[in-house]
Amino acid sequence: MSKVPPRRLIHDAAARKRPVNLTLNEDLVARARGLTDNLSGVVESLLADYLAAEQQRRAAEADMVKEAVGAWNAFADKHGCFSDEYSTL
Repeated sequence: MSKVPPRRLIHDAAARKRPVNLTLNEDLVARARGLTDNLSGVVESLLADYLAAEQQRRAAEADMVKEAVGAWNAFADKHGCFSDEYSTL
């Protein structure tokens, strides 16, 4: 059996709770309520998972951009810029 790494907390789990309005599919909510007594807890957990995944995706995208910029800058340092021969400045 593989170990599941602990979920990194990306929010203040001790923050106070507040009511929010969501518009959700009625059938979906009824089916979920049939599976859990704590729909708010399930939604909160899913939202935390989404937030963690989205932050990870955005960080990976930012890393990719930094890598591409670094490669382009290295190329420009070695070979110059394509537009240099056409510049009138």
